[in-house]
Amino acid sequence: MSLTLNQFLFLILTFAAVVAGAFLTMFLAQLRKTAKEGEKTLIEVRSLVSNLNATNRQINEKIENLGEVVEASKKAAVTLSEASMLLSTRFIRPASKYWPILFPLFRLGLRLLKKKKEVKNGR
Repeated sequence: MSLTLNQFLFLILTFAAVVAGAFLTMFLAQLRKTAKEGEKTLIEVRSLVSNLNATNRQINEKIENLGEVVEASKKAAVTLSEASMLLSTRFIRPASKYWPILFPLFRLGLRLLKKKKEVKNGR
């Protein structure tokens, strides 16, 4: 039994249609699975975005508080620098010419105090 040309071409087209239908069916099934996973991922992303927004609000509040702390620190640093400037210009520099005399006297006084403590503890 031999096939005619039309029958042979119809057979080839039938096989091609069956193969194309199978591939189309597998493609649509995979596309459906991918769509479900995409939906799950979108729900998860929405929850993460809401958490990120909450975190962003908390960070902004902390940054505002940090700004106040920085301003207070600046004021403290300025006040400390003014106090140290006053101390160095009014007290330390004028007294520095007497340091060569005062420092050995201070050491001598410390030694004498140490000897008094040793004598008290020894008795």
